[in-house]
Amino acid sequence: MRSVQAADLSLPEDALLELWTPMHLERLARTYWRFLTRVTAGLVRVAYGESERTVVLVARPLKLLTFDSPEYELDGERGVVRWRIKRGMLVARHGRGGHGHLQIEVRRLDPTASGEARVHIEVEVANFHPAIASGFGRRIYNATQAKIHAFVTNGFLRSLARLDLAESKVGLLAR
Repeated sequence: MRSVQAADLSLPEDALLELWTPMHLERLARTYWRFLTRVTAGLVRVAYGESERTVVLVARPLKLLTFDSPEYELDGERGVVRWRIKRGMLVARHGRGGHGHLQIEVRRLDPTASGEARVHIEVEVANFHPAIASGFGRRIYNATQAKIHAFVTNGFLRSLARLDLAESKVGLLAR
């Protein structure tokens, strides 16, 4: 399965210059997880481990998705944070092991006519193999997990207009 939600965001050029750092890319990633927890009223949370991130339903025994630690890329035009999918209750056995991923990509666009900076933000789930994706399960997946993911992600993208980036739980790129 592949799913992409995207949005363009306009902001003052000085704000973009301030935000275009590795630390803020890490904070953008944390903001995604914070949004997921908030929109689910705390039922879905992210547990941080040394080498993984686990999306849990209420507590750790109910591991919905486990990802490798995030990978970061940042240059003058593009920033990416990617989590490779390791395992979890929502992942088919053949989809485990890091072949699929969740990714947030930010790309600079040409400024607006009035000189405002613009960025294009995409949240992509690629090569995801849901546990319920065959036969009748595919319809269930399309009616539930896929729709929930799109709803949550579109809400997250709309929330970025506030530029309220969460503090990182790990702080790997804060230095």
